[in-house]
Amino acid sequence: MAKFEWFSLHRFFAMVSKEFVQMRRDRLTFAMMVGIPIIQLVLFGFAINSDPRHLPTALRLADDGPFVRAIIAAMRSSEYFDIVGATQDEAETQQLVDHGRVQFVLNIPSDFERQLLRGERPALLLEADAADPAAVGPAANAFRILAAAAVDRELRGGLSPLASGVSPFEIRVQQRFNPEAVTRYNIVPGLMGVVLTMTMVIVTALAVTRERERGTMENLLATPVRPLEVMLGKLVPYVLVGYVQMFFILLVAALLFRIPLVGSPVLLLLASLPFIAANLGVGLTFSTLARNQLQAMQMSFFFFLPSMILSGFMFPFRGMPYWAQRIGEILPLTHYLRIVRGILLKGNTLCDILPHLWPILVFLMVALGLGLLRYRRTLD
Repeated sequence: MAKFEWFSLHRFFAMVSKEFVQMRRDRLTFAMMVGIPIIQLVLFGFAINSDPRHLPTALRLADDGPFVRAIIAAMRSSEYFDIVGATQDEAETQQLVDHGRVQFVLNIPSDFERQLLRGERPALLLEADAADPAAVGPAANAFRILAAAAVDRELRGGLSPLASGVSPFEIRVQQRFNPEAVTRYNIVPGLMGVVLTMTMVIVTALAVTRERERGTMENLLATPVRPLEVMLGKLVPYVLVGYVQMFFILLVAALLFRIPLVGSPVLLLLASLPFIAANLGVGLTFSTLARNQLQAMQMSFFFFLPSMILSGFMFPFRGMPYWAQRIGEILPLTHYLRIVRGILLKGNTLCDILPHLWPILVFLMVALGLGLLRYRRTLD
């Protein structure tokens, strides 16, 4: 009778060798195992910053005295503010903030310097786009310190009594669109884009790959159905699923989280169609590249992780370095978050969201074009 060996080094090393051979053959999975940790390290190490700097700021000046110039000079020397221009009236100021072109607008009243010298404590108004509260708080606190220090430096000689005791002027910060800095007002609308990105990409990537694994792809090849017809036939049902998800999220946002719905829900639904289709196109392209469902899932997370981090959902977009912002501008989720928050919190119209809608349309055409090209090759 052969003696039973409970453990054999020969068999053990044979199994290890076999796994290395299998890993070498599955190059895509190995690349994902190496690539995803590297991406996480780079994104979390360099791109994430909860204290954003260089925030675009506009000036609305009705007084240009030495005290005002000192405050503006202090803002320019600070890393928190980038002065991008001046506004002339309230309508222009409203447009800049609504479109997200500036984060702050500094309003100086016409008689600011005269009231300050007379000890009447004039008020400076700092308007802030507080749709993302995390991008506003540190900079607003820094402005209070900068402005007070700049004015104190100018109060010399006979003006020194004004520098003692109570501050000779008042700073009022108006946090527009989210005056109470409620975090869920920013997070819950953004979750709509995150959920759609995750589900649409993953489900579509698995759909075609699953058919190939089950052998039903051959049935499609035997039919007279064209590649475009097959692709659209697979995408349309998931578009409807995406709208069901949107309806549920909007319902929960309004009833449970009390998110203000300022804009038009119909406009949001129409603007969401290109975004849903773009993510479905990405999933379709992944399905033609992947050999199995595991690879399709890995590719989906390879796309989803940078989208979630670089879009401004988890961390302030303007807090990221320039190169990370350029990458984020390519991703459809970045623009969709601005569309959703703009419509729900700011009441943006179609003209207001067009600057963020056309990049999604471009991404959609590229994604669907690549998906159709790859899918045609797969059928051939």
